[in-house]
Amino acid sequence: MAMTLQQLQYFLTAVRRKSFSAAAEEMHIAQPSLSEQIRRLERQLGVTLFVRTNRELQLTDAGRILVPHAERTLAESRAAAEAVREVRTLTGGTVSFGTFSSAHLYLLPALIADFHRRYPGVVMHIIGLNSAEVATEVREGRLEAGLVMLPVDARGLAVTPPVMTDSVVYVSADPQRVRRPVTIHDIAAGPLIMSDSRWEDDPLRREIATRAQRAGVTLTPIAEVELQVAAAELAARGVGDTFVSWHVASSRGYLRRLGWAPLDPPYTETFGFVTRRNTPLSPATRRFMELAGKHLARLQRRRRGQPR
Repeated sequence: MAMTLQQLQYFLTAVRRKSFSAAAEEMHIAQPSLSEQIRRLERQLGVTLFVRTNRELQLTDAGRILVPHAERTLAESRAAAEAVREVRTLTGGTVSFGTFSSAHLYLLPALIADFHRRYPGVVMHIIGLNSAEVATEVREGRLEAGLVMLPVDARGLAVTPPVMTDSVVYVSADPQRVRRPVTIHDIAAGPLIMSDSRWEDDPLRREIATRAQRAGVTLTPIAEVELQVAAAELAARGVGDTFVSWHVASSRGYLRRLGWAPLDPPYTETFGFVTRRNTPLSPATRRFMELAGKHLARLQRRRRGQPR
C-alpha cells in the first residue's frame, strides 16, 4: 500500500510539534489514530522515522531525509488542488473558442467584455476563421468549441441546434437597384462586388453560384475581396453592389448609408455551436458558450426588423 497525503501531513505535523499528542491535538484526531498512521508509514517505507524519548520526538536519519520530500509532495498536492479549483470556480483557466470571421463586428466585443467582467481571472483564446476552418480546428483538438455557419462537415463533431439565423441583404448606393427584392438576374446585371474571395466553398458564394447556374446567367464581379465589411464599404463609395448579412450591415451603419433589399428568393444563414464529439469541455469554455448563447439570443431579438 502506498503512503498517503494524510500520513505525510501527520508526519510533518509531528516533526514540527515534536510530539504525537500535540500533533494529534492540532489535527483534531485522537492520538492513537495519529500514532497508528505514523507506524503504517514506517512499515510502508521499511524504516524508523522517529526516536521516541520521554521528552520529545527525535528524527532519525531516514526521517530527516523524508521531510523535504514530504513538504514538496504536499505543496504540489495543494498547487494541483488550487489549479483545479481555479478552473472549477472560474477564477482561472482558458477559453478556447473559434468563430466565423465576421463575428468580431457585432458579437465578440460585447461578449468578451461581458465574460471578462464576470470572470476576470480567465484567459480567452478566441480565433476568427472561416466556418469550415473552425470546424477543422475543433475536430483536430486545437480549439475546444466554435460558433459556425451551418451546415459544416460534422465528422467527429457534435453540432447544436441553430442558435441564431441571419438574412442576407443586397446593398447598393443606387436606390433604383433595390426598389424590390433582388433576383439572380438583377445581381448578374449589376456592378457586383463579391466577398469571401478566399473561400469558394463559402455557403453564400455556393448559393449564389447555384442560382446563377440554374438561371443560365453569368456572374462577372468587378472586384472580389475577403471581408463582407470591405465589400459593403466599396458599395458605400459607389464602386458597385454587394450582398452581406443583415447583422454585418446594421452593425456598421450601412443600412443607413445604402439602399438595401432582400434577395429573391430570400437567403437565410443559420449558425450553431460545434464541439468535439465525446470530449468534455473545460468549465471556462463551457461557460463562454453559455454566455455566447445569451448574447446571440439578444441579437436574434433584434432580427425582428430584418427582412424575411
